[in-house]
Amino acid sequence: MIRGTATPEGPARGAAETVPHAGTSAAETESPEAEAETPAAGAQAPPPETETHDTTRTAVTGSDPVPPGTTPRRRLPGPHALALGVMCALATVLYCAVSLLRFAHYQFSSYDLVIFDQAVRGWSRFSLPLVPLRGVTGGFGMDYNQLADHFSPILATLAPFYWLHDGPQTLLVAQAVLFALAIPFVWNFTRRVLGTPHAYLVALAYAISWPIAQATNVEFHEVAFVPLLSAIAIERLHAGRRLPGVLAVAGLLLTKEDMGLMVAGLGAWLFFTGRRELGAGLALAGLTVLEVVRKLVIPLAGGKPEYYMRYSKLGPDLPQILWKLVTHPQQAVVMLFDDHSKWNTWGLLLWPALFLCLLSPLVLAALPLIMERLLADSDNWWSTGWHYDAFVVVILLLAGVDGAARLIRFLERRGLLRRGHGLKLAYAGAVAAVAITTVPYRPFDQLMTPDFYHPDQRAATRALALSMVPAGTVVEATDDFGARLSGHDTVLWWDYQKRGTPWIVASVNGDLRGVVDSYLTEGYELKFDQEDIIVLHRIGS
Repeated sequence: MIRGTATPEGPARGAAETVPHAGTSAAETESPEAEAETPAAGAQAPPPETETHDTTRTAVTGSDPVPPGTTPRRRLPGPHALALGVMCALATVLYCAVSLLRFAHYQFSSYDLVIFDQAVRGWSRFSLPLVPLRGVTGGFGMDYNQLADHFSPILATLAPFYWLHDGPQTLLVAQAVLFALAIPFVWNFTRRVLGTPHAYLVALAYAISWPIAQATNVEFHEVAFVPLLSAIAIERLHAGRRLPGVLAVAGLLLTKEDMGLMVAGLGAWLFFTGRRELGAGLALAGLTVLEVVRKLVIPLAGGKPEYYMRYSKLGPDLPQILWKLVTHPQQAVVMLFDDHSKWNTWGLLLWPALFLCLLSPLVLAALPLIMERLLADSDNWWSTGWHYDAFVVVILLLAGVDGAARLIRFLERRGLLRRGHGLKLAYAGAVAAVAITTVPYRPFDQLMTPDFYHPDQRAATRALALSMVPAGTVVEATDDFGARLSGHDTVLWWDYQKRGTPWIVASVNGDLRGVVDSYLTEGYELKFDQEDIIVLHRIGS
C-alpha cells in the first residue's frame, strides 16, 4: 500500500506544475475530445496557454487529491452528458426489473423491506419513523423507533416520494435510481485519472458489479445511499472541491451509525495524500460521530448500543477494540482470514479491481468497514450473500483505478514501458470484463431466465388471499405476504405468539397445521384455505 507523500511513482509532494487561474474557462484547459483533456495520472502536463493576467498555482501531480482552487470547475461535455444519462437510465431499468419483478412475484421478505417501508411512511406523515414489525418481534412494542435500530435519518429524504405512491415499491425504485446516479461520479474520477474511454469501461463495471446486483436482490437497505454519496465524496475531494465533498461525507454520517468508520477511512486517505488538516478532521469527526450515535443517540431513541458490538475477542466498545488492534495487531490479522468464507469475501471484493486497489491509499476508506464485518462474531456478516459489499464497491473500484495509474506511472518512470503501451485502457477493459463475467453467477442472471418473468403457480391464490384483508388493519403475515400488505396495512411478523391480531395471512405447511388449529380454538375463524395458504380472522375484531 502506498501511503507516503513522496512516492516512487511521482515527484515529492510540492512539485510545481503550472495550471491556469481558476477563472480560465474549461474550454481553454480541457478538450473533451482529446486524451489531453485531463493529464493522465502522474503525467506532467505542459503548461496551458493563458492570458498574461493569469497567475500560477502549485498543484499536486499524480492521482492524489488536488488542493482546493487549483483546477477550473469541470463541465460535462454534451455528448458525454448524453451518454452518461443513457447509462444511468439503463442501469435504473436493470435494477428496477430485478427488484420489482421479485416484489410482484412474492419473492421479497418482510425483513427488511417492511421495516424501511414503515419508517419512511412515518417520516412522510411528519411523525416518528415507527417500525411496529421490528418492535413487536423484538419485544419493544408497536411504538418502536427505527432510529433505535439503525441511525438512518437520511431515510426522511424519501418521504416526499411517498406522497406520490405510498408503498414499498417506492423504495425499490428509489434505490435503483440512487445506485444508478453514482455512475457519472465514477466516470468523472476515472476520466481524470486514466482517460475518457477508460471511464466508460469502469462506469460499466460499477453498473453491473456483483455487489450492486446483490443489494438489488435483497430488497431495500440504507446502503441505497452509500455508492452515490461515497462516489461524490471521493470524486469531489479528489478534484479539490471541498464543499460538495464534505457535504457528501455529512450525508454518509446520516445514512447509518457505522458510516463514521468510512468517513474516518476517507480522512486517512486524504491525510496520507497530502491533505493533512482535512484528513485528520474527517477521521476525528467520523470516529466521534460513531461513538456519539452509538452511545447517546441510539439509547435516547430506545435502542441498546451493545447490540452492535459483537466483538467478544476484541472488546465491548470502540476504544477498547481500537486499543486491542493497536497492541495486538497479529491477532486481528489472523481473525481477518480465519474462516473460508472470509477468504471468499476478500477475493470477491478485491478481484473486480484486479487487486490493484491495494496499491492506492484510497483503499484505506474501505478497510474499516470490511474489518468491522470480518472481525465480528456473527458469521452472517462475513458472507457475500447480502447487501454489505455494496457499501464499499465504489471505493474499491476507484482505488483500483488509482492503483493502476500509480503502478503504470512507476513502470514508465523506470523505463519499463514504451510510449503508447495502452496499459491504462487494458486495465479498464479488464475491469469491465471481470464485471461481465460475474453476471451469470449473481442476481442479474435471473433476467436471462424466462421463468423469472412469470409468477409461480400459487400467485393467483396468494392474490385471492390478500383480497380478503381490509385496508387499514393490523395483520400478521409470513415473509412472502408482508411486503405486499405493507402499503395499506400495519404488518407484523407471524411468529405464532397469539397476540390477538385481527388478521393473519400465511403460507403454511403440514407442520404448521397444528398451530393453525390452535388459533381456531382461541377466537379465530378460518376465512381462506387453499394450496397451503390460509387467512385467519379474529372474531369480533
